[in-house]
Amino acid sequence: MADSFYRFDYALLPGGWQADVHVTIADGKVSALGGDGPATRIKGAALPGLPNLHSHTFQRGMAGLAERRGPASDSFWTWREVMYRFLGALTPDDVEAIAAMAMVEMLEGGFTSLAEFHYLHHAADGGLYADPAELSGRIVAAAHQTGIGLTLLPVFYAHGGFGGQPAQPGQRRFISRDADAFARLQEAARIHTARHGMALGGAPHSLRAITPDQLKAFIAASPEGPIHIHVAEQTREVEDCLAWSGQRPVRWLLDHAPVDRRWCLIHATHMDAGEVRDMAKSGAVAGLCPITEANLGDGVFAGVDFRDHGGAYGVGSDSNVEIDAPGELRLFEYGQRLFHRGRNMMAATEGSSTGEALYRAALAGGAQALGQPVGAIAPGQRADFVVLNTDHPAFGQKPENWLDSYLFNAGRSAIATVMAGGIIQVEQGRHIARESVVARFRKTLDRVI
Repeated sequence: MADSFYRFDYALLPGGWQADVHVTIADGKVSALGGDGPATRIKGAALPGLPNLHSHTFQRGMAGLAERRGPASDSFWTWREVMYRFLGALTPDDVEAIAAMAMVEMLEGGFTSLAEFHYLHHAADGGLYADPAELSGRIVAAAHQTGIGLTLLPVFYAHGGFGGQPAQPGQRRFISRDADAFARLQEAARIHTARHGMALGGAPHSLRAITPDQLKAFIAASPEGPIHIHVAEQTREVEDCLAWSGQRPVRWLLDHAPVDRRWCLIHATHMDAGEVRDMAKSGAVAGLCPITEANLGDGVFAGVDFRDHGGAYGVGSDSNVEIDAPGELRLFEYGQRLFHRGRNMMAATEGSSTGEALYRAALAGGAQALGQPVGAIAPGQRADFVVLNTDHPAFGQKPENWLDSYLFNAGRSAIATVMAGGIIQVEQGRHIARESVVARFRKTLDRVI
């Protein structure tokens, strides 16, 4: 494929904002910055596209279905029952259609790459497909169609509670019968991702869903690639883990697994001070999903303390009830403000931009969690750009204020153009395949709901 050349009015480079930036793209990556040759101008200010480090795309289809008051104890656990009922009707075609819709909205909303925490593996009755990674293949197909970068994380999910409790009927589409069955699924998924040059990692679902011996075997069988795990999302999860092991979930994981920079601990909402300190020191990324965590009533992550200990973090859209990259970062900051009753909590130093601190941290943490060269406009990086409309009324003339304006004022309404893997996928705020993807999505929901 021939090189392509673009010129941006402004671009956020690793060293800061720069005007009149020329970019050469080859094979979907930035091959060089600079140059005086003819180039296609893209009007506006280019940001590195934000990585989405945690998503369950199939849940996009149930957005809005769990917003009716349930029992007095309505919580994550009652929401989960709605989710189980919804997924029972999904066919492979449905999974692909819903995933494509979510990915279109991710690209329109400022995310250009994705770590898909994929635990929907089997048929509605729990039976195996002829291809054990049939549904993984549908996620890959949707990513290929929409252009989003993908790190697929097939999930090992074996039990219904701590200590190897039996799975519930609603979990039958998730369950890996043993390590060998999961290894076959993982290898089949590798074929799908390799076909389109996408990345593969793995994910033990949670300490609730896997025994210590299974976790040890999973780690031994996963010598490379990112490892993601849900942990300490709910207070009941902490209580159940204490009853099972005598330790809190994050503490148990840090003490019993080789948690390091390969790991992304999703949520980690409920930690004590020692867990916050030691998780930060481990180098693992905190995978934060503020919109979903607020929607489910999970709680507020210890962001300021984690940052002060040098912790890495990124954001994800998780349940996809609302897909909005700047919105995730805005709500994360606002949660810290509400908890600490202060302002500009995630800006590390006096006078520094809160928007830039949040955005750069999420770029670095997201790239680490995806295990891909994303998150910067620099040679060797995937050519993922989110171009803001600087004629938007939220933007003044000083580039040093633009990230604050984007995150705390304009939001996704400022997104004009999005390039993913060197290809323009969003023009004037709309994905180029939106019409066909929406039509297929609506047809799916008309049948499923």
